[in-house]
Amino acid sequence: MKLDVNALRYLSKDDFRVLTAVEMGMRNHEIVPTELVDRIASLKHGGTYKVLKNLLKHKLLHHDSSKYDGFRLTYLGYDFLAIKTMVNRGVFAAVGRQIGVGKESDIFEVATEDGTILAMKLHRLGRVSFRAVKSKRDYLRHRTSYNWLYLSRLAALKEFAFMKALGEHDFPVPRAVDCNRHCVIMSLVQGYPLVQVKQLQNPDMVFERILGLVVRLAEHGLIHCDFNEFNIMIDDDEKVTMIDFPQMVSVDHRNAQMYFDRDVECVFKFFRKRFNLSFEESPDDIDGSEVETDENGRPCFSSIAKGAGSLDKELAASGFSRKDQEDIEKLIEGEKDADWDDEESEDVGHSSNSELNESYISGVDSLHLLEQQEQSSDCDKEGRVEKNQQNSEVGQSQTSGPETQYESEEGEDNQIVNSNDAELTKRLRKQNQRAIASVRGGRKTLASRNTYKDKGGRSSHNSKMQKQLSGW
Repeated sequence: MKLDVNALRYLSKDDFRVLTAVEMGMRNHEIVPTELVDRIASLKHGGTYKVLKNLLKHKLLHHDSSKYDGFRLTYLGYDFLAIKTMVNRGVFAAVGRQIGVGKESDIFEVATEDGTILAMKLHRLGRVSFRAVKSKRDYLRHRTSYNWLYLSRLAALKEFAFMKALGEHDFPVPRAVDCNRHCVIMSLVQGYPLVQVKQLQNPDMVFERILGLVVRLAEHGLIHCDFNEFNIMIDDDEKVTMIDFPQMVSVDHRNAQMYFDRDVECVFKFFRKRFNLSFEESPDDIDGSEVETDENGRPCFSSIAKGAGSLDKELAASGFSRKDQEDIEKLIEGEKDADWDDEESEDVGHSSNSELNESYISGVDSLHLLEQQEQSSDCDKEGRVEKNQQNSEVGQSQTSGPETQYESEEGEDNQIVNSNDAELTKRLRKQNQRAIASVRGGRKTLASRNTYKDKGGRSSHNSKMQKQLSGW
């Protein structure tokens, strides 16, 4: 949507009050009900519906009555709220022409009261060109519901924080001035995007300077993740400036090496195609920092030493947070104790495992013995009497020799099996029936519960079908 600020001068305090009421209602509603807008705005003399009609005419609100009558902010209405706040703060006094368009933002010139020209970046996530925010950005984190205005606000806050921190550490970035909602005010860079530059006086020096920025960012714990010719500004003196920071991540991110290698490859690819640079001889010193390079001259991510002033800790960049840092320190401290405990407990573990194995084997043997006892007994209360009789017979046989004892045990087992075989089967069947009845709790079987009975009333469809089948 085109930003036309001419309507801004004709909006009254009531208009901005209703716009703010819709913004507050969108914290909990996708479409804010009209009654809620009226309640939040609470205009002195009423007239909320008249104000809503005026805002709809200027396309600052969108009306939706599919589920219920309500309104939501458009990006133009969100722009007006941010611009009005900046003007009230005295950050700028006029809005000029549009100087840039991106897949997720628009950039305009603004002027202060003393005539200083600044740049205003309005984040506009949700365009057709960039809607995969959930998979390519970490703005949501643990959130499940969101709207595009809220994501744009998070992106602006993140970019302003990175820009301000990098400027304090003497990185060539625009000066961060102010931020409100999805709007970021920064100093205007006097230069051109590198993609528009056709010739350079010293392409080798510019290449080393740009590659040195990538390495220096990594030494401070950050990776740009979109470091290409579109996000690098260069002036007439071939001074380089970085822009666009919402997607920056920490070097401790799980995909940090992939992002770093991609940024480096973008720089190599552009200078090779545009300025015909050959990278057969890679410099050992890249912009004052000693970094190892691979066979193709690319700096190795693993050889970059992270400095003491890590910006990812201060800014809680994606892939690194203060909570993660505390957990990492606890793990590092606990690994030493854990390794020492593991070395001491190896012998104990072997002995405990052997004892467990022996106990398991003895348990298996006891199970076999129990099975043999169950086969020789009647598996009920009367079996105890028979066990006592067998024990007495075994005690008597112990006085005799081993041969006579073996023969007597075989004869007794044969007699018990032959005489009590029928009784055992009957008793086992009764026990099975009792066990099944106790598990079911006296309920009927599935067959009895699923039978269809016609009780004389209105017959069901299944009973009618049964009658027809029985008639056949």
